Amino acid sequence: MGKCRIPLDTYDLKPEGMTAYLRYNGWHFSKKMCEWAVRQMRKSGKPIEMMKKDRVDEILQSQSLTLENDIGYDSVYVANMAKADFWNSSINGEAQLAQFIKDMIDDEDQKDGFVFNRFYADCCHNGTPIPWEDLL
Repeated sequence: MGKCRIPLDTYDLKPEGMTAYLRYNGWHFSKKMCEWAVRQMRKSGKPIEMMKKDRVDEILQSQSLTLENDIGYDSVYVANMAKADFWNSSINGEAQLAQFIKDMIDDEDQKDGFVFNRFYADCCHNGTPIPWEDLL
């Protein structure tokens, strides 16, 4: 598993706006990108209310959890994705939410940028265009 593999999308052509976004943010969420992504999220067909960064930090702190690999707004995206997809199902309560965030952000066998790459892949698969220029 220690072998370095080239990602399959390395040679794909990327829109200019995406290239600019990646130049400034890498494969991580900026505040604007995270807010846009969360606006796309639904729970039971209805938009979710975004959990802000300070609230996510508060939840993690209340569980004495520190993130080692959090960059930009990655943890905020994960928290809101969990709220939209798993809340009151696989995740019941803030303790489980905090641990889920920690597990996703600090997963030792995932490459840097995994969370954002997953979001991007979901958008591509679902046919959801990302307004890159608006999110710089």
